Amino acid sequence: MYECGDLKKGLKIVIDGDPYIVTQFDFVKPGKGQALYKCRLKNMMTGSQFDRTYRSGEKFQQADLEEVQMEYLYFDGENYHFMNNSDYSQEAISAEQIGDSKYFLKDNTVCNVLLYDRKPIEVTLPNFVELKIIKADPWVKGDTASGDSKPATLETGYLVQVPPFVEEGEQIKIDTRTGQYVERVK
Repeated sequence: MYECGDLKKGLKIVIDGDPYIVTQFDFVKPGKGQALYKCRLKNMMTGSQFDRTYRSGEKFQQADLEEVQMEYLYFDGENYHFMNNSDYSQEAISAEQIGDSKYFLKDNTVCNVLLYDRKPIEVTLPNFVELKIIKADPWVKGDTASGDSKPATLETGYLVQVPPFVEEGEQIKIDTRTGQYVERVK
């Protein structure tokens, strides 16, 4: 059990049966009366956020979260399927939970999956992934109107800006945190 004095940014607690993470925290000590702990909490299941103020002495249950390495297997049209690398069990994660991470998922990609009560709630991708360019317009020497980059479509359907020397069919490295081109892969 946590007490109000343990609250800090990044702490994961359970409120009304759902896991929450503290995204902002502020301690206020008025001239007289009890100390106040102002928090912005984010629901880890739904993503909704709200502000709440607690008085000293209140207690919180620790969120029972487990992070497991899982390998991405396939997408069946509704769910993304992952396999636990240690016991070979499989989990289905909805497209809503995956969100824009779907553009960086390739078969056999190893990800960290956060579980709450043995149910997946969040997928953390590796920082960098290598993807193949399936469509990129050729760059014409002297074409300065388009700037120093051109659009390219990757094998997952993601559209990214790449330097003009990168061509169709090449493998490139993408930063999954920003979604930007990093370098060509040889």
